[in-house]
Amino acid sequence: MRFRPILMTTMAALLGGVPLALGKGVGSELRHPLGITIVGGLIVSQLLTLYTVPVVYLTFDRIAFRLRGLRIGNRIEEEALAE
Repeated sequence: MRFRPILMTTMAALLGGVPLALGKGVGSELRHPLGITIVGGLIVSQLLTLYTVPVVYLTFDRIAFRLRGLRIGNRIEEEALAE
C-alpha cells in the first residue's frame, strides 16, 4: 500500500541528482562526486528500506505473538479474547 509513494519520492530525488552526476561544463568536476553520492545513497537506502522494514515488522510481530501466549492476563481480558 505504501510502496508506490515511497518509490515515487525516491525516484524524484534520484532523478534530480542525475544531472549532477552526468553533467558537463564549467565546475562539473566539483558537482560530479556530489551527484554520484546522492544517486548511490538513494539507491542503497531504497533497497535497504524495501527489504529490512518488512523483515523487522514480521520479527516484532512474531515476538509479540509468542509473548501473548506466555503472558498471564486477567480474567476479563481472557474472556474478551475468547469471544
